[in-house]
Amino acid sequence: MQGLEVFDLSGRVAVVIGGTSGLGREIALGFAAAGADVVASSRRQEQVNEVAAEIEAAGRRTLRVASDVLDRDSLQRLHEATIAAFGKVDILVNGAGMTKKMSTLEFDEADWSKIVETNLTGTLRTCQIFGRSMTAAGYGRIVNIASMTAFLGFYQVAPYAASKSAVVSLTKTLAVELAGTGVNVNALVPGLFPTEMSLPLVEGTPRGNEILMRTPMHRFGKGREIVGPAIFLASEAAAFITGQTIIVDGGYLASGVNC
Repeated sequence: MQGLEVFDLSGRVAVVIGGTSGLGREIALGFAAAGADVVASSRRQEQVNEVAAEIEAAGRRTLRVASDVLDRDSLQRLHEATIAAFGKVDILVNGAGMTKKMSTLEFDEADWSKIVETNLTGTLRTCQIFGRSMTAAGYGRIVNIASMTAFLGFYQVAPYAASKSAVVSLTKTLAVELAGTGVNVNALVPGLFPTEMSLPLVEGTPRGNEILMRTPMHRFGKGREIVGPAIFLASEAAAFITGQTIIVDGGYLASGVNC
């Protein structure tokens, strides 16, 4: 396989958890444009239907199955439906997540637990369910969506940061465990890409202004700019890459003094 063929996802089947909004939606539609059949799933059936229609409009096959990372049975049903329809799952993206801004000393334990359960344990659930069939098939690409908060302290988002730090650790451990099975496990770390979840925290706020100041490119990411790295990790171009964290942040984590 030579040249751009290594990035071709034709014949692949991808499941994108949290694939109906934000960066998950961008990745799901990007995979479809790259040739994959894509199942974009989330809790809201109407959003699942909308993205499925877009995938079909791109000429690819899909399913309309909602799921919730807090509900293992719903993830199992999603897996079974995908296997029944397509016979396999080649690519799994874990993009479901949630956050809340609050002082760490005041954080309610119930909120803490829900965020960790969603971001970390939800990722574990999908990796377990889909990873088993991938290892049985001898092929798979798992891409977990992590965060810059895994590497730096961000103000008043402790449970989100803790959960995403753990996602990076989980990614490395799974990569080591599955390395001999044909399944690669990597993480993507987006910089600030304004989405439905992050927009209220950064649009016209001191927090957003500080992020822009600290980003050498002096802008937020655009949704389409996460697609290329995701396709890379899902493709044969990344056949010898596992346990890695690919950072897409406009230079934020590399930055010291910017002027």
